[in-house]
Formats: sequence, C-alpha cells, structure tokens
Amino acid sequence: MSERPERGASLAGRLTRVGVDDVARAERLLHDDALLLVLPEPDGLVGELADVADPDSALLTLAKLAGAVRGDEALAGLLARTLAEDGPARRRLLAVAGASVALGDTLVAHPTNLHVVADDAPGTGVPAAEVRAELLHAVGADADADEPVATLVGPAGTDAMRRAYRARLLRIAATDLTVSDPLNRMPGVAAALADLASAALETALALARADLPDHGAGVRLAVIGMGKAGGRELNYVSDVDVVYVAEPAEGSGVSESDALAVGTRLATGLARACSVPSSEPVLWPVDAALRPEGKDGPLVRTLASHRAYYERWAKTWEFQALLKARPLAGDRDLGRAYVEMTQPFVWSAAQREHFVEDSQAMRRRVEGNIPAAEADRQLKLGVGGLRDVEFTVQLLQLVHGRSDEEIRSGSTLTALAALAAGGYVGRDHAARLAVCYRFLRLLEHRIQLHRLRRTHLLPTAEADLRRLARSVGMRAEGAEGLLERWRQVRRDVRHLHEELFYRPLLPATAQLSPEEASLAPEAARARLAAIGYRDPAGAVRHIAALTEGVSRRAAIQRQLLPVMLGWFADGPDPDGGLLAFRRLSESLGTTHWYLKLLRDSGTAAQRLARVLSTSRYVADALTRSPESVTWLAGDDELAPRGRERLWAEADAVLTRAHEPVPAVQALRGLRRRELARTAAADVLGVVTGTRAAQSLTVSADVVLAGALRVAEWEARAARGLEQSPTSMLVVAMGRLGGREMGYSSDADVLFVHEPAEGADHRTAQEFAVAVATALRQLLGSVGPEPVLAVDADLRPEGRNGPLVRSFEAYAEYYGRWSSPWESQALLRARPAAGDEALGERFVTLVDPLRYPEGGLDAATVREVRRIKARVEAERLPRGTDPTRHLKLGRGGIADVEWTAQLLQLQHAHAVPALRTTGTLDALAAATEAGLLDEADAQTLVEAWELASRLRDANVLWTGRSDGTQVDVLPHDRQALAGLARVVGYPSGSGGELEEDYLRTARRARAVVERVFYG
Repeated sequence: MSERPERGASLAGRLTRVGVDDVARAERLLHDDALLLVLPEPDGLVGELADVADPDSALLTLAKLAGAVRGDEALAGLLARTLAEDGPARRRLLAVAGASVALGDTLVAHPTNLHVVADDAPGTGVPAAEVRAELLHAVGADADADEPVATLVGPAGTDAMRRAYRARLLRIAATDLTVSDPLNRMPGVAAALADLASAALETALALARADLPDHGAGVRLAVIGMGKAGGRELNYVSDVDVVYVAEPAEGSGVSESDALAVGTRLATGLARACSVPSSEPVLWPVDAALRPEGKDGPLVRTLASHRAYYERWAKTWEFQALLKARPLAGDRDLGRAYVEMTQPFVWSAAQREHFVEDSQAMRRRVEGNIPAAEADRQLKLGVGGLRDVEFTVQLLQLVHGRSDEEIRSGSTLTALAALAAGGYVGRDHAARLAVCYRFLRLLEHRIQLHRLRRTHLLPTAEADLRRLARSVGMRAEGAEGLLERWRQVRRDVRHLHEELFYRPLLPATAQLSPEEASLAPEAARARLAAIGYRDPAGAVRHIAALTEGVSRRAAIQRQLLPVMLGWFADGPDPDGGLLAFRRLSESLGTTHWYLKLLRDSGTAAQRLARVLSTSRYVADALTRSPESVTWLAGDDELAPRGRERLWAEADAVLTRAHEPVPAVQALRGLRRRELARTAAADVLGVVTGTRAAQSLTVSADVVLAGALRVAEWEARAARGLEQSPTSMLVVAMGRLGGREMGYSSDADVLFVHEPAEGADHRTAQEFAVAVATALRQLLGSVGPEPVLAVDADLRPEGRNGPLVRSFEAYAEYYGRWSSPWESQALLRARPAAGDEALGERFVTLVDPLRYPEGGLDAATVREVRRIKARVEAERLPRGTDPTRHLKLGRGGIADVEWTAQLLQLQHAHAVPALRTTGTLDALAAATEAGLLDEADAQTLVEAWELASRLRDANVLWTGRSDGTQVDVLPHDRQALAGLARVVGYPSGSGGELEEDYLRTARRARAVVERVFYG
C-alpha cells in the first residue's frame, strides 16, 4: 500500500499529497450533498486515493454515482457500505473510478453494477463457458443449445448484450486494477478479455439468428478468431479479427449457395449487434479483413473454398495470421475442422520461396507506414514495440514449428516460453523479452481502459502520463520515470528483436544441450529450406561433416552451427557461406583458439557468418589466411593500417630477405592480407567508400615502394654495381594517383629516372628500364599471392613510347608534344615510390600542364569533349547497356571524373583548392569556388560514390576481380540482392538498389550534359 497522509493535516494538504490536481474542486466534491448522504465523513476517503490512477477522476465519479443511487435505498446502502469499509470492495470501486472514465460512466448509467464491483468474485480465471452462458442468458438464449437463439430481439436484445458485456468488463477491470502484480497477471486479463469477446460474438450470433424467420436452420456457421482474439491475448479495446465459415447442415437439404447467403446474413447481423450504435455503447468493430482476398472477397466461404484459396493464392502474411486461428463462436465442430484444415498450410509456410525475406520485409513496411509524429509514441507498431516481439516470436514459430509441435501456441508469451524451452531462444533473452512484452501490454491496457478507446499511443500530456504511471504502479517514479522505463523497454525489445528476428537463434547456443539444438538431418533440412538455403541437402552434408564424432571440436560445432545457420541465412548466399565455413573450419578446427573464439566472442561468429555468406572474395581471403578470423572479434583489428605501419613491416621483410622473388611474394602477401582486412571491414560496414579506397591505395603504395627497392637491388646485382646509376621514381596515376583504388584496380604509373651525376645516360636508361620491367614482372607474375598489375600505358606516347624516360626527356616531351589528354591524365599524378626529391621536381614540371595558366582555350575544351565522346562511342563493350555500365556508362564514374577534371583544367590556375588528385576533393573545391552548383555537385558525388561502391561490390560478391562484368550492374536478381547486402541495403533490396543506381546515374548524366558538354 502507498504511504497515507496524516489525518491531522489540512484537507487541502492531504489531497495534494495523494496526487489531486484540482484541490478546490476535490474539496467541493467531497462535500457534495449526494456523497454526504452515503458517506457522512468523506474525508476518510482521502488516504485511499493515494493508490488510484487519477484521484480527481475518482472523486468525480463517486459524486456522480452517489447522485445516481439517490432514491434507491438498496443501492445507496450498498454504496455507503462499500465506501465506509476499508476492504477489497472499496479498493475495487476506487481503482475502477480512478483508472477508467468510461467504466465510471457505466457505473453511473447502470448503478446496479455496483454489485459487480463490490463483490469479490474474480474477473479473471473464470471458465469461458460460464462467461458465455452469462451473456447468452442476458438475451434469453439457451446456453446449452447447439445454436442458441435470442428471445430478446432487436435493439432491446443488442442493448441487453452490451450491458451484460460491460458488467463483465467491469469485473475484469476491477480485478486487474487491484492485483498486487499487474505485470504478471496481464496474460490472465488478456485471456479473460478474449473469452468475453468470444461470448459476445456467440451472443451476437444468437441475436442475428433471432432476426431470421427460421433462425438460419440447416446452416452451420463458425466464427474463427484471428489475431489477439484468436491468441487469447485481447486488449480492452481491439478490433476483433474474425473469419467466417459456412456449410449446409448434413441432411438439411439446404444448398451451398443458400447456406452462404444465410451465413452472410448471420455474419452481418453479428457484426451489427457488436458495432452499430444503439442506446448502449458499441463493443468493438468486428473485422473480417483477414479473410481470403481481404475486403474484396466474399464475407463467408465454405471450408472447401477456404482450402482452395490457401492452396493457390494465399500470401505469406496470411499463413502468419492463421497461426492464431481459433474457433470463437458458432458451430465448434466446423470451427475445429477449419483450424485443422489450415494447420498444414501454416506449418509448411516456411518452405515458401523468400519466406524469411517476405516476413522481414513486411515488418519493415509496417514500420515505414507509421506517421512520423507517432513514431516515438507507438506502443504497438513502432520500433521496440509490441509488433517487434510478436513478429519475432511468430517468425521463429513458423520456421521451427513444422518439426516441433511444442511451439505452436497462438499466445505470444506461451510461444515464447516454448521457444526458450526448446532451445530456439536463449532463456535469459526470452525472459527479458517476456517482461518487456508484459510491460508494453500493461501500458496498452491502461491507456485504453481510461476511455475505452482503441489507441496504441503513449500520451504526451503531463497529467495523462502521471495517471498512467500511477496506474501501472509507478507512482513514486512519476511521468519521467515512466518515460525512462518506456525508452529502456523499447531499446531492449529492439535489440532482442534484431538478434532474433534477423538471426533465428541466439549466441547463447553454447549453453544449450544437443537436444535443445538438434541438427538431426531431417529437422535440419526442413529448417534450412525454410530460412533460405537453395540446397538444403548439400548443407546437411556440410553440417554432418562438421559435427560427426565425439570430439570436443564436434561438440562445439554442434553448439555453434544452429546459430550460425541462421546467420548464414541472413546473408544473400547462405549455401556459399556454409561451404566456406566448412573449409575454414577444416583448416583451423584443431587450432585451440578458433572454436573458442567463435563460441565466446560476442561478435566473431556472427561477423564470420556474415562475411562468408555475403562475399566470396572475403571467404576466399579468409581461407587463404585463416588467422585473419581473429580480426572479427573487434573493430580495432579491422581498422585500416596506415602507410608508416605497413612500410615498417615491409622494410623489416626486405631487410631480412636474400632472394628477390620470395621477398616480393612476402610483400604481395602483405597486400593480400590488407585487401582481406579492408574487404572484411567493408562488408561489415566498419569502413566504407573513400576510406576503403584509401586503405587499398596505401597497401598498393607500400608494395610498389618495396618492389621498387627489390627491383633496384636485383638490377644492381645483375650488373655488379654497388650504386644505382640513376634515381628512380614511380608516379601514381589514375585511381592509384587519386587514392581511389578499388579491389579490381590496376596500378597506373609513370616511370621516371634521373641519371646520377657523371653517369652514362644510355647505361642509366638501360638500368631504369630493367628496374621498371623487373618491378612489373615481380608484381604481375602468377604465384601464390595476388598480382598487382602495373600499367604504364598513360606514359607519353602511350604503349608506343619508352617504358621509362629520364626527367629531361619528360620535360622535353611535355614542352613540345604534350596533348590535352595527357594534361588531363596528369591531374592525378602524384609521387608514390622512389626518390622524393625527384618526385618534387616532377610535380613542379607537370603543374603548368595540368593547371595551365589562364585555363583552357575554347579549342582545347572542344578537344577534351571530343575525346570524351569518342571514349563513350568506342570503349563501351559491344552489347552492354550504357545505363548499366558503372565506369563508362551514362552517369557513371567516367562521366563524373571527366567533369571534375575539365573544371580543374579550366580553373585550377586560379583556384588552388582544385589542385588535387582526388575526384571528390575536386568537386568540393569547385563547389566552394562557385564553379559548380551545390545540388549538381551533390548529384555527381552520389553517382560517383555509388558506382564506385558497386564496382567494388561486384568483386566482393563474386570473388572475381577481372573481366568486364566488374563494371556492369547485373540484371540477375540474386546478384542484385548480393550487391545490395554488400553495400549495406537490407535483405531483399536488390530491386531498390537497381532503381537507386539507375535514378542516380540518370540525374548525374543530366548534370554532365549541362556542365561538361555545355
């Protein structure tokens, strides 16, 4: 009990302490003439008000009620005794009066219901048959008849049913509001409300039969409960979802068409009795929208018609809805036959193609349709709300329930407990989710109870929040405490929803017994098919290979795999993920740390499943470097390594090396490792976009520098030289120069040398060519480590020119013969490896070409545009859709880069910020200088980033870094789905990704047409 105010305090002070808002009005109500007649000393009530939700509302209702019983000696005496005696009756009356204005008004309108509130008969736990008989009796129907027919008909019968319904509702509310543990008693309240709704439907059907001349004789009608009514977890005010089934009675001679016509009239009359206005308040809408074809379908169907629909036309969500189907009223045998008929459809639904994706997409659609103003107040549909729990439980039921009848309950909490008992959900997680669900439902009940209105929104007014807090036992915490609890519950529910809804099992599998996480072939095959594996039989063979035997390794795998199978299924290629996991496990399974890491780490196993099922590139990389699995335990190991750190490692390798080929293979291995690190981080979202490109560029720079050092050593050794006759410089060009490397990028370079003082120029040239050639061979030769193709085609005169030129030769060439395309190519030139002083001189040499004084003349601009048009016409692969080529297509990478480069050529002499090798930096500088409209710049940036990301995604998804398909957005649905997951789209978003790219590229092309082509 709450703390009571002292009797000696002033009345106003005592009222304030118990939570009264309008003290002056409360004092007037306490001394209302009618109330004084039944309670001469009303001040004694003040202390009791401390426990009610709304003391002001309670006092007002009591005053009204006292006025309503004036003149009725028996009722007035009952009210007087109830208020005077400190006991359950007074607590029940005050609790109802303080929590529900609507039920208070019911008491005032029908004060005979004082008996309902005053006696201590329970409102919950009452047999459903007893409640049914009570409501049928109110309309004069025989509760023992197979087809009860009301004798009290028309509006009088409807009103009588509604009064009986409200009386029983009062009893339920009185019990609910006075129990000591409302959170734990909530399921009992919801079940009682569902039983009351079932009784009301039966009574409404009796009224509907009474309206028919022959009472619908010869026609069987079953009313099937769906949703919360079917699951016996109804709210105080809910639509009652139903499906109707009608059949001619055997031997009745009634035709099927006549039976359907009569059944439709009965169903219509039933709904009217519940929801059409009369002198008594309506109960709730009877919603038959879950029937086959929804509102467009016939209201009533035969059993065979239902079966035919479910066999041919039903969607996934309809089978999910049928999970809660239960006979509520009418012909119970027919109702049971309907449920029995639908069960095979429900428990085989998980075998439908894209079942999991459809379920997940449906949940996202529900969230997406919530008005923004309601998103943070939605108890039911919002993030962390009731639907998160319900969808999670139902998905797990539908996935696993085909082989486990123990988890087939229509009740969310019962099903959740069964899922935990069966090992499909960790017990701790299930307990937390159940507590959160009870709290959300309790809030929903209390909010609806206030005015008996259907709402799922948390109130915003301070007074309403305070009343709600008091009604759920949080008087001390108040409105702010309630809001904080609500926020925490939402966070917990969302976290658990994401753990379970998108991953069928939890990491707590290590605590489960083999029985709780069975991998028996038949059960495993069914589950794998249900959650998206294309070859369940092949997957079962992989599972058997990993789990057979009595070794510790097999035992831990039996704990891990039930969870990881679900995680693989979250990816676009679960079969490939499982196969890669088997290969990795076979190479590492005897290593002591591997399975321990997967079992004990909070993230490693989940991340491993994700990368293996999302990226063949990463799967291959991890298989080649199994120790890399340790990176997945945290973000630190996945973070890109800086140049200094990598070069220190490369330097150590080269210092210890004695042979050129093994030394460069070690360097290539270093790059392979960093490619794997970056790719894994990329797929996991730890690094994305430009940061990944920079990481790939850094590793390429380091390998180039190391290979140059080896090639120079090898050239000197071959010639017996102590010193090099010339200094070497590798100039990065293209995407390497822009620090925009992708997984499939070559290293575009220029080779420059500067003969040492007094050295023979011919000898120096030969030496430089030998070094450049050796470098390309060392990095490009086939071997155990990935190649880095070094491409020098951007050198003066292209492939027809010498591979290496001296600095003076470059100066002469650029001074006499350089063409516009070479100036454009030099925009990305930056020293990458070799002599730093030579690199600085080279930059000084080429700056006037790439940043020409005064910009470009009109003829050169036309030439640049002509070259671009020629590239578009000639270099696009034959037969390729230009809207889908990521590099050369319309609005693709080249379009954006050429636009940025033209702006650089025209204006970099006057805008220093344009003197950059990076595309995005150039666009940003052009925008800042007012050379490019901000909206146009954003359009170009979005197109360039998405196209670059998709080129990388093609490599990550397929594992192939060569071939023309890297540059093409695929048409194949599975490939699009894979790319979508790689770039961070949710499951099932391949079509959305495709639309996004085509739209983004189209907009970028429009900008290019205006800005580049003029």
